[in-house]
Amino acid sequence: MEVILIIVSYFIIVNLLGFALMGIDKRKAIKGAFRIPEATLFMVAIIGGSIGSILGMYTFRHKTRHLKFVYGMPAILIIQLILLFLLYRAPVELLTI
Repeated sequence: MEVILIIVSYFIIVNLLGFALMGIDKRKAIKGAFRIPEATLFMVAIIGGSIGSILGMYTFRHKTRHLKFVYGMPAILIIQLILLFLLYRAPVELLTI
């Protein structure tokens, strides 16, 4: 049970981070300040924060005109969901090392 709690906590934290980074970068864009690199925004999505990043994009109306974000973030989410499904469906023998 502890492992599940750690995994769920990780995904909550990384999605909150993705959401927050979109809001922070939008505020910095408005002020003309130093911006968060796009690679950082994508990396947070790749490590599990894709849902938070997508919600942040549309909540803050940030990066919604950039096709690599409009299509890239959902593509990352779809790939993650497919991998999660495959992991769920994998035989137990493959998961034990």
